[in-house]
Amino acid sequence: MEPFGGTEVDVRPVIGGAPARQARTVGVEEELLLVSERTGEPLALAPAVLAAAAAEPVGEGRALEKELHQEMVEFATQPHGTMDAVREELVRRRAEVARHARGAGALVAALATSPLPVQPSRNLGRRYRWMAEQFALTTEEQLTCGCHVHVAVASDEEGVGVLDRIRSWLAPINAISGNSPFWQGHDSGYSSYRSRVWNRWPSAGAYEPFGSAAAYHACVRDMVATGVLRDPGMVYFDARLSAANPTVEVRVADVCLEADTTVLVAALVRGLVETAARAWQEGEPVPAPPAALLRLASWRAARSGLDGPLLDPRTLREAPTDVVLGALVDHTEEALRDAGDLALVRRGLTDLLAKGGGARRQRDLYEEEHDLGAVVRACARITAGSD
Repeated sequence: MEPFGGTEVDVRPVIGGAPARQARTVGVEEELLLVSERTGEPLALAPAVLAAAAAEPVGEGRALEKELHQEMVEFATQPHGTMDAVREELVRRRAEVARHARGAGALVAALATSPLPVQPSRNLGRRYRWMAEQFALTTEEQLTCGCHVHVAVASDEEGVGVLDRIRSWLAPINAISGNSPFWQGHDSGYSSYRSRVWNRWPSAGAYEPFGSAAAYHACVRDMVATGVLRDPGMVYFDARLSAANPTVEVRVADVCLEADTTVLVAALVRGLVETAARAWQEGEPVPAPPAALLRLASWRAARSGLDGPLLDPRTLREAPTDVVLGALVDHTEEALRDAGDLALVRRGLTDLLAKGGGARRQRDLYEEEHDLGAVVRACARITAGSD
């Protein structure tokens, strides 16, 4: 029996497929951890890795970017119309970052938090210095690696129509991506402890419906005007309008251990955006669960991950994981089918529930080795595509 509805024939190892109609483009940002090959501890080598990438005369390595701390780097894919293309670039870019890291004396690992204890080194720059002065310990604790998915929208009005309608469905995306069970040398008890650390920012997390692009932008202006935030880039809603691209940016996911999980997340996010955009175009009413309940759904997803239970977005009551993920597929089914992604999503969720995601993989590795350094090294091999 297919646990996520229907029977998809010929589900072979092909990512995506030919869309039935023109699909929205999607791009992915991934933050990756730089670690020691010997100990697995994070290394403050981002400047060296970025310099090596920038020295290449051509290639996408030049697009690597620094983040808040020197123990991590970030890359962004180009926008793509198919999940085949997203996966191809993700695998290539991860291998490219791994090559630059090796040249600097490090490994690179798709881990959303460091399993081993670390005191991060903040990158230089006026903005990062302002953040450290303003937010104190919260800034120092933010060595966390996320995955942000950008999906094209036609206008800010459509984008806000999407933001208002996807709120309830974002917590299951966090559960799917959960890849941060360890924090400062201890098992946190969470699947996504990164999301708990990230939500210490005062602007992070669930939001209320906006109703219009004008109301959204007014909210952002008012938040910055308080003086608590330096600029609109510090508005860290679970999903927001991108300031740099004509996209909705969904920001709830951990960086995923395996590229295939990232592709699954990207396909589901695109399905959510397309489903919400169609509802906005049809003038369907906006579901309006309060942000207070959505924060509880977010906590439940971070704590439980794929082991469940989760809060069902339709009722905001606890339900088994397979029921919630089945509801997510049902909700986005038409959009997934039209984009050519339905078979990919059904197969991906079935496989993920069977073998577990990044959090379970890390815990299983620790049970085998009883060595967090060995966990990090194994994850680095997976990230680079050598395991």
